[in-house]
Formats: sequence, C-alpha cells, structure tokens
Amino acid sequence: MEGRVHSIETFGLVDGPGVRFIAFLQGCRMRCKYCHNPETWAMEGGEMYTPKALFDKAYRYKPYWMRNGEMNGGITVSGGEPLLQIDFVIEFFKLAKEKGIHTTIDTAGNPFTLEEPFISKFNELMEVTDLFMLDIKDINDEKHKELTKWTNTNILEMAKYLSDHGKAMWIRHVLVPGLTDDEEDLVKTKEFIDSLKTVERVEILPYHTLGLGKWENLKIDYPLKEAVPPTREEVKRAEEILGIKEERLGTADQKPEFDSCRTC
Repeated sequence: MEGRVHSIETFGLVDGPGVRFIAFLQGCRMRCKYCHNPETWAMEGGEMYTPKALFDKAYRYKPYWMRNGEMNGGITVSGGEPLLQIDFVIEFFKLAKEKGIHTTIDTAGNPFTLEEPFISKFNELMEVTDLFMLDIKDINDEKHKELTKWTNTNILEMAKYLSDHGKAMWIRHVLVPGLTDDEEDLVKTKEFIDSLKTVERVEILPYHTLGLGKWENLKIDYPLKEAVPPTREEVKRAEEILGIKEERLGTADQKPEFDSCRTC
C-alpha cells in the first residue's frame, strides 16, 4: 500500500495539541472558494510513501514531541482530504499507536458516509485516532454548496457520529467577512456544536489571501478577489457568538500560520 503525500511539516504548532509532525495528503473533491492549497485538489501527484516509510520519517522527530519525558505533541494527517486515502491513514496510525504516539486527523468530512465499505473503515480509523479536527465551513447547506460545491449533510452527520462514539473533536470555522460571518448562521453553528458531547475546542480561523498566488500559478480564477481578512473586532464578535473565551492563533493582529486547506 502507498499513499500520495503532498508535503510534510516537521514542527507544526497549529494542527493539533503540542508540536506536530504533519503529513498533508494529496487529493480533495471540495472546491472551497478560499482554499489556500488548490494544488492539493488533484488526486494524482504528490510523493508516494508506504505507511512504514512515512512513519519512519515522522518518528525521527519524536524528540520534538516530548517534554519532561511525557508526550507533548504527535502526528497529524491533513490535506487535501485525508479521508480519501483512509486505508493508508489507518495503517499509518496503527504504526503510530504501537509507539504510543498521539494521532490527529484534520478533515473536512466530505467523504463520510454510513454506507459500506467506508463506515467499517472509518470505525477502524476511530480506533487509532486520538483527535478529529473537523471543519464546519457553513452550517447553512445551501451556502455550503455555494462555497464548496458540496452538501454539508454528511459532514454534520460525521460530527454526530464521532460524538456518539466518544471521539474527541476540535471544531474549526473559517471566517470570511460577507461570506461565512452571518450572525444567524453562527448562532446555529453554536447550537449544533452544543448538541455534541465530545468537542474539546472551537476555533475561528480568519480568512487570509496567502494562497492567492497559487490560484494564479495554476491559472484558476480566484472567486474572492474582493474579499478581505476580518478585523480583530470581527473575529472577536464571531468568537463571542460561538462561546470562545480565549484568544486563538491567527487573529487579525497576529501572523497567520495556516498550512492546510482546512486552515485557509
């Protein structure tokens, strides 16, 4: 078995707790208007790895994850959309759990379905995954379709499934002024999050334009040419609506450190 890896970060600080080795996998079916990494959309490309080869590469950085002899970090698989390579991620995370390493998957949930054979594989993935970082790009399904070209029905279903199975979650929402900052939708997002039992953290990720050059290089028309990053006040307002009490990385007066499509 081999997986397609778009890129690797060896000292990530925003894609899970502590210091993370992050593997960004190739391939995504969603077409988010603000995507920071459109080059990960294609199902082909990337560098081919076996699960063991990727784990051996990651394990060299174990000293980064330790503090006073205790685990303070681990491995994150992001994308693209890692659930499109679920078999590869399962085998990769099995190797990590054999060594007691904390595992996180950063996903938009688009491939999720209760149908076989996916759901059996997803159940196996849950057994070797400590934390699921899930995007809720827009709680309104019609707006979600306009934003990503896909429904959010199965994504919300995935969040409920994780909650019902006791799996820890972080929920993220990218804030784009005039697009994903509607107060009514944010209130509904909070209501949905409050209905889940295992959400440990909620994050607002301010929109930025760092990926614009990638769209231009790929000769893809960027649909948000007029969009601007949210102000600190706009971020604070959204955080208050969602019940976020502490400051997060990436607010308007801080340098954004977003690397994946999930955090664009």
